[in-house]
Parts: sequence; structure tokens; C-alpha cells
Amino acid sequence: MAGGRQNGHRVLCWLCLLLTVERVPGAWGLSTGAHTSPPFPASGVNQTSVVDCRDVCGLNASDRCGFVRTNPDCRSEGGYLDYLEGIFCHFPPSLLPLAITLYALWLLYLFLILGVTAEKFFCPNLSAISTTLKLSHNVATLPLDMLPHGVTFLAFGNGAPDIFSALVAFSDPHTAGLAFGALFGAGVLVTTVVAGGIAILRPFTAASRPFLRDIAFYMAAAFLTFTALYRGRVTLAWALGYLCLYAFYVVTVVLCTWIYRWQRRRSLAASMPATPEMLSDSEEDDDQVSSTTASYDYREEYQPLLFYQETTAQILVQALNPLDCRKWRSKPAYWRVLKVLKLPAELLLLLTVPLVDPDKEDRNWKRPLNCLQLAISPLVLVLTLQSGAYGVYEIGGLVPVWGVVVIAGTAVAAVTFFATSNSEPPRLHWAFAFLGFLTSALWINAAATEVVNILRALGVVFRLSNTVLGLTLLAWGNSIGDVFSDFTLARQGYPRMAFSACFGGIIFNVLVGVGLGCLLQISRGHAEVKLEPDGLLVWVLAGALGLSLVCSLVAVPLQCFQLSKTYGCCLLLFYVSFLLVALLTEFGVIHLKSV
Repeated sequence: MAGGRQNGHRVLCWLCLLLTVERVPGAWGLSTGAHTSPPFPASGVNQTSVVDCRDVCGLNASDRCGFVRTNPDCRSEGGYLDYLEGIFCHFPPSLLPLAITLYALWLLYLFLILGVTAEKFFCPNLSAISTTLKLSHNVATLPLDMLPHGVTFLAFGNGAPDIFSALVAFSDPHTAGLAFGALFGAGVLVTTVVAGGIAILRPFTAASRPFLRDIAFYMAAAFLTFTALYRGRVTLAWALGYLCLYAFYVVTVVLCTWIYRWQRRRSLAASMPATPEMLSDSEEDDDQVSSTTASYDYREEYQPLLFYQETTAQILVQALNPLDCRKWRSKPAYWRVLKVLKLPAELLLLLTVPLVDPDKEDRNWKRPLNCLQLAISPLVLVLTLQSGAYGVYEIGGLVPVWGVVVIAGTAVAAVTFFATSNSEPPRLHWAFAFLGFLTSALWINAAATEVVNILRALGVVFRLSNTVLGLTLLAWGNSIGDVFSDFTLARQGYPRMAFSACFGGIIFNVLVGVGLGCLLQISRGHAEVKLEPDGLLVWVLAGALGLSLVCSLVAVPLQCFQLSKTYGCCLLLFYVSFLLVALLTEFGVIHLKSV
């Protein structure tokens, strides 16, 4: 029954993804490498021959703007800004370092937006939907080791930036290499740097059976991707195989959980102590403590002793305030700096994304803010779907779609405002969770699209392949949240929980990211998805991931699943060596001899 409820929840997530992923007309195949054709003639800037966009840096400064505007390989189908045109048409060559610096800062802020949206809006609304639909997602009743991040309902929330980035990258043949680079690069990063850092911070004994199960499934996912790259194509059956493997993984975890709990109840019924193996596989108490700590609301300490009725204006101002002054004073300086950077994004998200909290008595019902969101959220939906292509469409050549949406949303908001009260949530308050879920998903998709376009622009400027950008910048940016959260868990005394999340989450990202990305392209009329490995670097990346998994599969059991600081240092050394080899391969120092 639990597996059925989890699968039902996955269907809901995938249906939302099908609505939010960008459509790219004319994209007849995927390529993990850049397209090449005869060299671009210096005197033919206005010609429309398709050449590698990275050749723009070899032209005269006066010809670069015309090159990026006329060459189809330099065009980005999705997104709001044309970053290549911005660099080569709006910044003089002498200010190119300034343009790159601004792009880098904007890229970092986009990663921050992705993290804030997923953590504070996407995941909570996903939780509220699960509660409304009575889907099983209670982390406290199931050990996290037995139901890791890749299987729980939070897997989609935790992996939302990775999944959306992969789907957006797969939708354009120019950026498909980013998807493979990011998914494989994040896999190597998490299984080496994060896992090694946890072992260094707090040596521990890993849960044996969950570890062997997760690493076996992840090796199977890596092998599927490696074989697909070798074959050079992904068919419909192959794409469905990714999703079926993940479904089998979910079923396996659910069965393992049921068997473990049955054995534990039988052991307790017989009045016999649990075996050390069983104890090592469970962190039920750890998870409950962690959940309580993570969900603690500092404002509960400062509730007034005497009840008073707040006015509508006071409720609106308090609901739009993303900063808790008392919490601000108790936090260190770095947290305050990060909070200041988050404030504009959090304020924008508070205005546009409804948030339902089933754990609160009023379910986070804020009448003036929720009514305001009813008017604004639909407008955000039409302006972020397909990068606003639907929003600016004029109905009958007279009225734009966004105008109709504003009128309809304002009418619904007015009716809701006069039909409800400040003190009690309405009967259909649960519908706000679905609206918030969809709006936050489209915000994530919009930010992921801009991230992919910026990385592609930086790749053109520095003449880097999409694969190396994916395994470095995109993988680092999407994984930074997991790194901090897992290290925090380890320092708080829950290293097994953090270590389990290292493998469970990336299984979901690889299987769903590649499988669903290719399936969406095939569903748009393509017989199959063509893959062209970007030279030797892709094989170096795939080989490094496979080698790291094999080493962990051999080394951890040999240590009796006791992970020491020495093991953690070895993992960090492995990642540094891999990164060095990858960069040397990218710059041609390491290459295959032509026969």
C-alpha cells in the first residue's frame, strides 16, 4: 500500500514536470557535444551557415555581434535574456571581464534562488499535497536509512534543481552535454567529497544493507547511461527502462522497510534485543530528533500572553516579512549576510507563491496575503510557462492572455476576500497548496533555464565544452545545498543519515533526469534521441563515476562498514585527481592518439 501511495505521488510530480519543461521547436536530436561544420568565413558575417558558436572568439571584435545574431548555433530557444548577445553586442571588448563577472554573480544568485524556492516553498507545498491526498510520506515513522531521500516524497523537492536543470538542458541540442556533465559530475562529487567529508567530520559505522542496496542500484543506473552513450542513442524502450528501474528501486526499498519492521516487531514480541545489524540500519530516533529540530519555529517562544485580534493590514505586513528580528540577533555574521542576499528573492516568492502548512493550527492561512497571491500567482504562471510565450499571445488579436488572467485572478481574489475571515481558513484552503506547488515549480524551471543559458554563454566565451561546465559549475551549484545539509547532519551526530542521503538522492536524479528528459523528447515526435559523446571527456567522467562506486563497494565492506577519517581523505584525493584529469582532458593535454 505504501508503495502504491508513493507511486501515485510520483505520477503527480511527473505530470507537473510535463507541463513545465520547455518545448524547443526544431530540436530533432540531442547532442552532448558542440555542433561543428566548415569554418566560418571572415567576410561572411551575415551568412546563415551553422558553425560552432565557440568560433566567435576567433573573429574580429566588429564581427562578433553579427555572428551571434545570425548563427543558429548561438541562439537560445528558452529563457528571458540572450546572454551571448549581451556579451558581444552590448559590452565593448575592453569590458569583457566586467561582463563575465556580472554573469558569474548572476549565476550564483540564480543558484541561491533555486535553493530558496525548493527549500521554503516547493517542498512544504509538496508535503501539504501529500497530506491532503493522504499519501504516505511520514519520515518519522520510517527509518530514513530504509527510505532515503531518493525514495521519500522529499526526493523531488531536494532534487528539483538537478532535475529541472537536466530537463531544460535535454530540451536543447546545444546544451544536452550539460545534463550528462551535471548528473555524472554531481554523482562523483556527492559519492566522494560529501561522503568523504562526512567520514572526516564524524567517523561512523555505515548501515550495511541500505548501503549495498543503494550502491548496487546506482551502479546499474550508471551502467545504463554508459551503455546509452556507447550506443549513441536512447530509444523509447531505453528511456522507459530508466523509469522502470527507479520504480523497481522504490518497490525494493518499500519491501526492505516492511521486512525490517516485521523482523523488529517479531524480535520485540519475543522479548529479545535487536541485533547490532538491525540497530545499525535504523536511525528512527535520529530522524525524529532531526525533524523536530529542523521544524522548530522560533516565533512560538514569543507568542503574546493576552489574545488580541490583528487587523488585516497587520496580518499582511507580518506575512510579507521574511526576517525574524529575534532570530537575526542570535545568528552569526555569515548567516546574516546570506539572509540579506536572500531577502529580495524571498519577498518575491512570498508575494507570488502560496504556502500551506498542515502542521500549524491555521494551516498558514493569511487572508490578505493569500487573496493577493490569487491575483498574482496566475499571472506568474502564464509569464513563466514557455518563458512567457503563452502570456503575450493575443486572443483574437486584441486582448493578451496575461490581461485575461489578471482580470480573472483579481475577480477570484475579491470573491475569496469577502467570503472568508482572518481567523479561520476556508474549506478549500488545500487548493492553495496545488497553486503554490505549480507556481514554485515554474519559478524553479525559469531559474534553471537561465542557469543553463548562462553556462552555455560562459562556455562559448572560454571555449569550454558543455560537459566540463556541467561537471563543475552546474554540478557544484546544484549540490551545494546537499553538501551543507549533509555536513550539518554529520556535525549534529547523525552521520549515517547523511551518508544514506548521498546515494539515495542521486539515484533519483540520474534515473528520472535522463529517463524523463529523453522520454519528453521522444514524445515530441522523435523516433529516438541521438547522443554524440563530447570527445574523451565524457568517457573520463563516466569512468570516474564507475571507479568511485566500485572502490566504495569493495573498500567499505573490507572495513566492516566502519568509515574512518583515512577513508574520507582517500575519497577527497580521488575527487581532486578526477577533476585534474578532466581539466587536462578538456584542454587537450590528455588526448587519444589518432591512428
